[in-house]
Amino acid sequence: MDNSHDDLPMSPDEQQVAWIRTPYHAPILDSQGNSFGTTESLLGDEAEDIFHGLAVKLASGGRVAEVAADHVTKITLAAVHTDLDPASVEQLPAYQEERWFHLGEGGLFRKHAEWKRG
Repeated sequence: MDNSHDDLPMSPDEQQVAWIRTPYHAPILDSQGNSFGTTESLLGDEAEDIFHGLAVKLASGGRVAEVAADHVTKITLAAVHTDLDPASVEQLPAYQEERWFHLGEGGLFRKHAEWKRG
């Protein structure tokens, strides 16, 4: 196997970013690299820097589902990578809309009622 390309610089879109920089409508990928939807919203608390997951519009049927943070393996400017196998994508829980806050370029964030505003 030729690994000579391993020393090449990474494109800016492939560089890992913090959860707060997740691109809006970025493709979300399963463990095999297949896109199964797009990011619709970040679920977390910016003030406490707590990432809970993503609201994702699924490509099959357009249902909005939640992907828990523990399934997110990497976030780049090009895509969100997960450890979900293709079969488990349809088993994702439906997104439960709560309160929304608009935050600049980061998209929409949800805060649980018990969380306090900073």
